[in-house]
Amino acid sequence: MGFPKEGETIQIHSYKHNGQIHRIWNETTILKATELCIIGANDRTMVTESDGRTWVTREPAICYFHAKQWFNVIGMLREDGIYYYCNISSPFALDDEAIKYIDYDLDVKVFPDMTYHILDEDEYADHKKAMNYPKEIDGILRYHLNTLLHWIHQRKGPFASEFIDIWYERYLHYTK
Repeated sequence: MGFPKEGETIQIHSYKHNGQIHRIWNETTILKATELCIIGANDRTMVTESDGRTWVTREPAICYFHAKQWFNVIGMLREDGIYYYCNISSPFALDDEAIKYIDYDLDVKVFPDMTYHILDEDEYADHKKAMNYPKEIDGILRYHLNTLLHWIHQRKGPFASEFIDIWYERYLHYTK
């Protein structure tokens, strides 16, 4: 499969370590797609949970996926600034159906002032045991959580001061 072209839409599928679907974002517009990273955007897109419940996102978001980092980043543009929701996850995979990744429970919520909270450590501990995460995976995830925190502190990649605004401006060209 080739990479999607800029302006095309694609779904995002999140799975759990056991292979079960976790969440599906119905439509994301591709802004950049290379072997190393995919940047997409969505606004008020339908999200379907594993139990079939649905909800609609509330604000525009820029989604950043990296082929070598075990996390992805969603920058949400809100009235009072940019909030980030970061999933500790496998690197992305791509097929004709969707951008896909395994969600490994740990999340980091970053506020506009770049302070953050690590979330769902209890869920991670429960799933690590229930789904038998290998020691190697645990080590990789901990390493990449630290890498993510470093990126936040250094304002690297999607945390750079103009990153979200620049990609949001590009997204607006596709929504007209």
